[in-house]
Amino acid sequence: MTNVPTSGVEHGQRKLNGPQTTGREYRDLSQPIHFITHDDDVVVPMRDGVSLLADVHRPAEPGRYPVLVAASPYPRQIQNLGAPAGFIEAGASDFFVPRGYVHVIANCRGTSGSGGTFGFFDGQERRDMHDLVEWAAAQPWSDGNVGMIGISYFAGTQMEAAVERPPHLKAIMPIAGTFDLYESATHHGLMSSGFVTPFLFMIGMTSAHTNKLWRSKLVDAMRALLLTPGIHKKFEHANGEAAIAGLKVLLKLHHDPHPWDDLWRAIAAEHPFRDAWWEDRNLLPLLNRVDVPVYIGCDWQNVPLHLPHTFKTYEQLTNSKHVQVAMMGEHGLAWPWESLHIEALAWFDHWLKGQDTGILEGPRFRYVVPEAEGWRTSDVWPIQEAAHHSFALRADAVLSEDEGKAGSRTYMNLGGGLNRPRASETDPLGSLQWTTPALSRDLDLTGTIELQLDAACTAPDTAFIAVLQDVDENENAISVTSGYLRAGLREVDEAASKAGAPSLRCDAFAAVPIGEKVRYRIPIVPNARRFKAGHKVRICLTSDDQDPAKPAPLGFRHASIGTSSLNTIFSSSRLLLPLVT
Repeated sequence: MTNVPTSGVEHGQRKLNGPQTTGREYRDLSQPIHFITHDDDVVVPMRDGVSLLADVHRPAEPGRYPVLVAASPYPRQIQNLGAPAGFIEAGASDFFVPRGYVHVIANCRGTSGSGGTFGFFDGQERRDMHDLVEWAAAQPWSDGNVGMIGISYFAGTQMEAAVERPPHLKAIMPIAGTFDLYESATHHGLMSSGFVTPFLFMIGMTSAHTNKLWRSKLVDAMRALLLTPGIHKKFEHANGEAAIAGLKVLLKLHHDPHPWDDLWRAIAAEHPFRDAWWEDRNLLPLLNRVDVPVYIGCDWQNVPLHLPHTFKTYEQLTNSKHVQVAMMGEHGLAWPWESLHIEALAWFDHWLKGQDTGILEGPRFRYVVPEAEGWRTSDVWPIQEAAHHSFALRADAVLSEDEGKAGSRTYMNLGGGLNRPRASETDPLGSLQWTTPALSRDLDLTGTIELQLDAACTAPDTAFIAVLQDVDENENAISVTSGYLRAGLREVDEAASKAGAPSLRCDAFAAVPIGEKVRYRIPIVPNARRFKAGHKVRICLTSDDQDPAKPAPLGFRHASIGTSSLNTIFSSSRLLLPLVT
């Protein structure tokens, strides 16, 4: 083997962070025998005359190679920087290129020098991804076999390309993707302000900078430091919460108002419900067009952003040649994204190079259960071993399969601008909790979760934010998953719903009948976890999670509905948990 600089997991290679496989051994994988050369700021023409810019990282040896395309609005120039930032997600060029792939990292239109105006997952971006794939297939260094790679926004652009069916696209691996912008930007009517605002500010700020910064000696020095083994290893636990915390620093920096503030207003004020604007940014109804092999997955902790898309996508990919899923535990995805690279190599070696790597063998759904050991497999999702158990939100604050004495509990949510200097000691609580007794044995949860909330409100609209927690013997609570609902958008699409998995339409507002008992079916983001013996299961409920003391997975908080209300929760409410018994 030629001794070339490369990343990987073997001795002498730059060590990649994160899990690299789903617990399997693979065979006949491409070996790192190629040196790397780079073509910066390559012009990629689109069908409407606009040009995107791309950096091309390719084997230095002359020849034609399969291509892995990664596209996003994040600066392409720093995708190999090594920083633990939530926008370093294209994958490690020094892993794939030495193993015989071209790694094309492109900027979406309107970002980092690409022409046109950024549209945020709109129809134009889908057409651009088609053209980008076909451009890559026609280049002299390409053998015509194109795959796509990258997580988060890079995953979204992969699916955008796939629904457009470019002829040379052979396989994609959109891990931790957003495929319905409404699902990520607004949670059933509650704007995910903890994500959307810093995200758009970040793209606006970074898009204004040029190579004068991104290809400067300062950035080169940062790269050398960040990729130092001792420094780099410290980032292996840089999760989504840390990535978002980094984005918030950018809120104070300047960005041009157009189109970033325009997009922010569209989400925050102009389109409160599902409408044509959102549907132009929804790939889910289009997924039956996808016919290439798709490898999806996520980490169980990515509750408020990417996790919900994984399962809906899995259900909708009915015409793909092959669908594979990997569900990872804590730190399964860290930044910079380097996890599952060997898994990706086995995937693309099979589909782009025709090598028998073993990637297709065995059940297609591979997952871990956090707090339990090892990888598990299933041929279906939800797994057949799990069944829903109904837990009552009792009047005595206990979460139990037995409702006990019928009753209710009330909490208060206050809007802004009330000219009140402080809370009163006579105020009702601002949130409620229901907790099981300490568990006598380990309890495994895997699958879809539903909160059937019976509530009466004193306002025509309110919010319900529910967080499921694992509470240990010392009362330390870890947020496992959550569910969200704006009460005025409570209408359920019965045809698309199942027990434990309601589907909400979110396309028409209906005022809450004041003082009347209403049943709300709130989908909790599917999850998996082992609640250990001695621990407790807790459900927390509030209407406004802006208070830092209230739980919020990944620190994602929501814009307040703004109404003041007393919300009464009846003991007839039920939490449906998928338990493996």
